[in-house]
Amino acid sequence: MPNRTPHVLYIDDDPGLARLIEKAMQRRGYLFSHAETAEAGLDLMRKGGIDVVALDHYLPTGTGLDVLNGMEGIEDRPSVVYCTGSAETAVAIAALKAGATDFVQKTLDADFMELLLAAIDHAIDRVKLNRAKAKAERDTQEARERAEMLLGEVNHRVANSLAMVAALVGLQANAVEDPEAKRALSETQARIQAIAGVHRHLYTSDDVRSVQVGDYLNGLIADIENSIQSQGHTASIRVKVEPFNLPTEKVASLGVIVTELVTNAIKYAYAERDPGEVRVHMSRASGEVHLAVEDDGIGWAGTGKPKGTGLGSRIVKAMAMSLDARVNYGEGPGTKVIVTFPA
Repeated sequence: MPNRTPHVLYIDDDPGLARLIEKAMQRRGYLFSHAETAEAGLDLMRKGGIDVVALDHYLPTGTGLDVLNGMEGIEDRPSVVYCTGSAETAVAIAALKAGATDFVQKTLDADFMELLLAAIDHAIDRVKLNRAKAKAERDTQEARERAEMLLGEVNHRVANSLAMVAALVGLQANAVEDPEAKRALSETQARIQAIAGVHRHLYTSDDVRSVQVGDYLNGLIADIENSIQSQGHTASIRVKVEPFNLPTEKVASLGVIVTELVTNAIKYAYAERDPGEVRVHMSRASGEVHLAVEDDGIGWAGTGKPKGTGLGSRIVKAMAMSLDARVNYGEGPGTKVIVTFPA
């Protein structure tokens, strides 16, 4: 409506009064239509383009309340100024409850016309504001949907690019003969896949601000298990993760931590002994997330020189710092690493 002329519909069976109101509307530069019956008025409203309805209570068939009830479901419903008799306060209240935005007491003196015109002007201003607000909300929603679509496409491309990088690292690992270099490249590949998994979940999610960590970690650990089995490791991984959402910026760090802890457990916990299992548990309580990765292997309490190069432990500490997390080692026959951070 900001770019078009306001259109006023007057519903009343008094042609003389309708003519006076039409002249007043023309002086204001408004379009004007007149209907003598409820049915004719509703037909005009359903065709669209009506901004304000001035509605008399007494009509040839039924009342203005019937018109208000008949307006249910009309798209872009116009504002309604209801006209009642001076002693019909209850009718005015009923009209407001039925959807009228204002009412004017209908009298025989000149004040009625002035009050009615002022109410129509006010209603038009209100309609302009409401429709401008609705348009702004629609534009905002459309912009948000476009941004989410573009962000989803970005996450899709990032996931694909990271998957390609991981595949290239895997090819390089297969090409080298040195066992230490091969292992280092395989671990790098797993870290890249952990981050790529976050982006895969983001481009299939309705909300890119968060990731459902239950689905994410189950998928991540399934990838790790497939990878270690292809390398000849036979340890089994059990996962028990509560389904809840975490902010996207936290999930990549969490994925890298889980990848490091699980792969370290698989590599070192059952070295030179029968394969066992690695357990991953995660829950949320009292505003904190509790992650535990444990095994029944040779055990390490987090002190002294770690197995291997120690890079995995340094990566876990760095990722934990980004999460503002505490890393503790629990008691047990094997190793139990507990990571706690704000949800």
